Amino acid sequence: MQFKLGILGATGYIGVPYRKEIREASGDATIIALCARRKAPLEQAAREDGGLLATTKWQEVVEHPEVNLVLVATPDAFHHEAVLAAAAAGKHMICEKPLGMNVAEAKAMWNVYRDSPLASFVPYWTRYLPCFVRAREIVQAGDLGTIQSVMYRWFNPRPAAIPFTWRDDASVSSAGSIADVGSHAYDTMRWILNQEATEVLAHATVLTEAKPDLGEVNLTEALAWGSGHTIKNASTTRAGSANDYASISFVMNTGTVGTLILSHASSIRKGLAPELELHGSEGSLAVDRNAGSLTLVRPGSSPELLVTLPVDKLPNRFEEFVFPALRSQLESGAVDHPHLADGVKVQRFTDAAALSSKKGAWVQLSEL
Repeated sequence: MQFKLGILGATGYIGVPYRKEIREASGDATIIALCARRKAPLEQAAREDGGLLATTKWQEVVEHPEVNLVLVATPDAFHHEAVLAAAAAGKHMICEKPLGMNVAEAKAMWNVYRDSPLASFVPYWTRYLPCFVRAREIVQAGDLGTIQSVMYRWFNPRPAAIPFTWRDDASVSSAGSIADVGSHAYDTMRWILNQEATEVLAHATVLTEAKPDLGEVNLTEALAWGSGHTIKNASTTRAGSANDYASISFVMNTGTVGTLILSHASSIRKGLAPELELHGSEGSLAVDRNAGSLTLVRPGSSPELLVTLPVDKLPNRFEEFVFPALRSQLESGAVDHPHLADGVKVQRFTDAAALSSKKGAWVQLSEL
């Protein structure tokens, strides 16, 4: 099957690299239609892709008769309506995480695709990194025994002077850093452990002071500006309302306990400790994504460096993972890659964590 794509959010931080990979995929797909809010970047994107349609109206992309696969890479608040419309139009789906603003939206999306012959994919890319693939093999082989506790640190520090973007706006962002990087982190844990969380206790806040307000800029533009300026260069500032820091305690369905710490704050820097620690009855495993290393500790033994794996970026993700996954669903019904059902489970976790941070109490995921 030749995939003919319509891309929503075509000129943003996510959309631009996705489009490049799709263009470079060897014969797998053609970009047919593009949608973005800002006309100048949209016109540039159309020149790059040679698409048949470039529009500021997402409905025109979804309804385009040649489009058979819709890629939703817009801000969180704009996923739900577009995904439901794509399903009604009979289009296959790639939807960025988090699926929606809340688990109710996510469930509605999955329900319409679950009951149809259409295929879906959700880009939880961390699953595909060699160090995490190897960690899953070790855990699933039982080399660590029974996993009793987990520590995951996902720090994505941004420049101190990075301008305000939609990710800082709680009216558009599902749950700040909890839903942004927390989606990836939780999906990675549940995939490695083959477990689901049952309850969470979270604290979340905004650590970063008010940010420069440059109007409508995407994250790529904001990162570039923030790397070359200071807060003193800004004439106006705007305080973020979406959390950029969270610590989440959780219990899995097998009794495994853990802590997940998430941050976009510039002052919380990565590289001081391994990103993921898995502690089992027969040993502990540290996974350092930055170094591409896995270190094993057995009871009574010194740490042993198991392997150092490549830390280079992933290959063409659409050619290697997305298009084969969609074809597998369509041809045999096999779903061995993340899709909308996974997106619902992840969103239930991030919703529960966000709710817990507001209530100051444990939240059962079964409540959502």
